[in-house]
Amino acid sequence: MADYTFETVTHSGYRWIVPAPEPWGAAAEGISKAWAAAANAYRGTHELASTEPIPGDALRFHVRDDAIVIEYTTEE
Repeated sequence: MADYTFETVTHSGYRWIVPAPEPWGAAAEGISKAWAAAANAYRGTHELASTEPIPGDALRFHVRDDAIVIEYTTEE
């Protein structure tokens, strides 16, 4: 019997970066387009129909100094 096992897990991150320069920030249109693209990509990756909801914690929004980043990750 083995004393231990080993596995390698690969994570892939997918990011949509919306410029948000000061003093104006990001436009709602840019965020909306990136959000829709991220949602569509998430659905494609997870084989969800366009009518199926995306889990509430699937897409994450991060604030950088000069951008808003929308991302999700997968594990292989």
